[in-house]
Amino acid sequence: MRGVGIVFEAVQRLIQPEPIQAPLVMGVALVGVVVNTATALMFLRGRASDVNVRGVFLHMAGDAAVSVGVIIAAGLIMFSGWAWLDPAVSIAIVAVIVAGTWGLLREAIDLALDAAPPGADLDSIHAFLKESSGVTEVHDLHVWAMSTTEMALTAHVVRPDHDGDDGFRAGLAHALQDRFGVRHATLQIEQSRDDHCPDC
Repeated sequence: MRGVGIVFEAVQRLIQPEPIQAPLVMGVALVGVVVNTATALMFLRGRASDVNVRGVFLHMAGDAAVSVGVIIAAGLIMFSGWAWLDPAVSIAIVAVIVAGTWGLLREAIDLALDAAPPGADLDSIHAFLKESSGVTEVHDLHVWAMSTTEMALTAHVVRPDHDGDDGFRAGLAHALQDRFGVRHATLQIEQSRDDHCPDC
């Protein structure tokens, strides 16, 4: 929303350029670069595993980039007198920020829709369950993100020659956590495919 406001104001300034106090603008922007860069560095390590931390990091890094753009534009305007550079750089910065945060928006939408998280290898998880002792079939496998850092899984596992063994189920759950990062696994053990649907 802020980007829309920046673009709107920039278009107005392209139509009617206004003089700026370049030294003052550069000084204020320099403070912005220092503060926002320092804040972004605080979230640098956690950005890979948490979408919330990544959002804060991108926000702070974007603000730092905006301040750098402001310094460059103000310096060029001071030496060239080209007032149109200010709004032109503003539009370019908004475009860069939108491009950089598009992936974050997609990931947030996937989380809201309970889609499988990017790190979930469904084929490998299915193959692992299918290759477990006594298992002949795996069906109704679903994986989704419970939060920005935790995955959940549900699946029906067919073991014709075994009853629902709590030890087997617990072992699979621990293995899923160790190998695939699935923190919450709900496994239904069946002796036949139709156990979960008697009328099928």
